[in-house]
Amino acid sequence: MTGSLIVNADDWGRDAETTARICECVQAGAVSSVSAMVFMEDSARAATLARERGIDAGLHLNLTTTFSASACPRGLVERQEKISRYLRRGRIAAVAVHPGLRRAFEYVVAAQVDEFRRLYGAAPERIDGHHHAHLCANVRRQRLLPPGTLVRRNFSFQAGEKSVWNRWYRQAIDRGLARRHRLEDFFFSLTPLEPAGRLGRIASLARQFAVEVATHPARPEEHRFLQGGEIFRRIGDVPIVPHSLVLARGRAAGIDR
Repeated sequence: MTGSLIVNADDWGRDAETTARICECVQAGAVSSVSAMVFMEDSARAATLARERGIDAGLHLNLTTTFSASACPRGLVERQEKISRYLRRGRIAAVAVHPGLRRAFEYVVAAQVDEFRRLYGAAPERIDGHHHAHLCANVRRQRLLPPGTLVRRNFSFQAGEKSVWNRWYRQAIDRGLARRHRLEDFFFSLTPLEPAGRLGRIASLARQFAVEVATHPARPEEHRFLQGGEIFRRIGDVPIVPHSLVLARGRAAGIDR
């Protein structure tokens, strides 16, 4: 994939305030794509808004925060809460498959993919995870994400930022994901916002590589940074593009699975 800088806002549809703050950043041109939560209190309205305004949306798979939509099926809520309790136990939940929750994981993931399809009129072409839970062992080893989708990789770190073991483990997961899914080349969080040169260095990678920067405009400091235009001063002349452009380039180059 050729160079691209994607600024993606997570939690689209979580609640009306979160959707509104993200929408302001989209209108300012500082956010190019959103990750949509389903079965949440503002999911349906946010989906209508995205379709009307042509906002690029993928699925923000939620395995950790209780579904808040009033009409959410009880059985789905109960299964997701069991998964959430397990994932909150600590790091072991991310690396070890829980055999007793295999069917619950399968049900909850499939229900969210189906609900996204219902709300947005098409299956999600890309998937990431709330609290990055899409990378937990059950989801990966059960192969619950549709093949060929663009899936968010682990955070990218330079040598010295994390231990050798930590970086090796993350790279091993990414290599496994790449056998079945499409990945962008680098993935970073918008924060920390300082030092000022950090975001410029990230943007410089996007001249040659596909780079995603994740943000949460519900946080006041990130909303001000994006909506107020500071991001443009930090990244210079590097354009911000949607995920859909990266996917289109992949299809044009014959990168499909």
